[in-house]
Amino acid sequence: MNASGHFSPDEQQQITGFFAEHRIPATLERAIEDYITKKAGKSWDDPVILERLRRAIVAQKDDYWKPSRRRRLQYTKGYSVLGYLAYHFPVYFMQTEHLLATLACDGLLKKTMTVLDAGTGPGVVPLAIADFYSRLDGARATVFSVERSEEHIEAFMYLRDHCTKKDANASIKPPVRADITTVDTVKNVENIDLLIFSNVLNELSATSPEQRADLVMKFGERLSADGSILIVEPAEETTSTQLRILSLALKKRGLTIHSPCSFIWGTNCTPDRCWSFVTAPSIKPTSLMETLAACEEPFRYVNTDVKYSYVVFRKDGKTREQYRVPAGSRVLRLSLVHRHVDKRVNTIAAKMSEDLGDAKTHMFRLCDGSAKKPVYAVVPSYHITPENEAIVAEPYGTILELDNVLVRYNPKHDAYNVLVSRNTRVSFPKIGDKYK
Repeated sequence: MNASGHFSPDEQQQITGFFAEHRIPATLERAIEDYITKKAGKSWDDPVILERLRRAIVAQKDDYWKPSRRRRLQYTKGYSVLGYLAYHFPVYFMQTEHLLATLACDGLLKKTMTVLDAGTGPGVVPLAIADFYSRLDGARATVFSVERSEEHIEAFMYLRDHCTKKDANASIKPPVRADITTVDTVKNVENIDLLIFSNVLNELSATSPEQRADLVMKFGERLSADGSILIVEPAEETTSTQLRILSLALKKRGLTIHSPCSFIWGTNCTPDRCWSFVTAPSIKPTSLMETLAACEEPFRYVNTDVKYSYVVFRKDGKTREQYRVPAGSRVLRLSLVHRHVDKRVNTIAAKMSEDLGDAKTHMFRLCDGSAKKPVYAVVPSYHITPENEAIVAEPYGTILELDNVLVRYNPKHDAYNVLVSRNTRVSFPKIGDKYK
């Protein structure tokens, strides 16, 4: 990795090869099985142990779908930890690898990094960092973490010791045992280059978005001047929306949203109904998942979908996209879309979802930072042309200009659709001759 944080051709080849496998490293998969065997006192594939794991997984999933105020989501002891390792860990591990690749592509990883993972659980994020950095030449990361559960820390240390080398590119320090709401327990970690909250803030169900924002800002006092804060949450609608509300609260406190959101009109958004998430290729089920699924209800025990919501913050004002709609541009702000129902308009917005439709009709969430109600681009497959295919082909977060789309109101969902037809042109917005 060079000084600007970008990959060499060899590194890129190794990273691409890893993602093409769609599975966690075999050494990690075996270590999880061995740890379950060690803790259970019987082989992980013993029928009694498998049934206990199944009960733990079902209990966690049932709890997850309760209203946030009634969730417990502890995952902190006994078979809840082992169930987490079996069901959640592989997907969250791969999710972290994708996010690290995104940060690197955005130039946000340094050759030498200090990382703090707040609420690490059994070490998903540190272990993913160690694995990711094993493919980088000359890059080094020192990873600190905080975790309140003694049993999670035990699992973390077992997996670390069995899956990482002492001379590895990433040095994974033992977690500090503490609640993340007690920030002073990690006061010895300063000048953090990357601060991570992964699938943890949503579990603070007794706190308000304002209180969570205060917590992040307190940790952020240790951030280096050019450091980044990464917050990741599950893609479930309520949790994802809460992340956008938290994001705006942090923006109002002085942090800059680097990505994936872009504020092309220079205004704050209305995040109350903003359900926006990334979808990455599904992973292959582990041997443990396949064994658990050898029962009457196999679908309950296989977790392979990689879907997540995330936001990256900076102190220095750096953003992924610098584009702003030029003064005098004759494009429609999405906040005014309700005035143009059944009319054809031109607009500029970021593509803020993967395909939410099907093979016949594609659908993508659009955002320009101004809309009060959700807006979607709807694209019948038979209307796709070389002039408009960018709406389908370009990745999550890309800013696009849509010329000649028809506005429709969807009363069932209280949302607006802009219909992309064969007469629609989709391109990159420009200032002069340059895309910003």
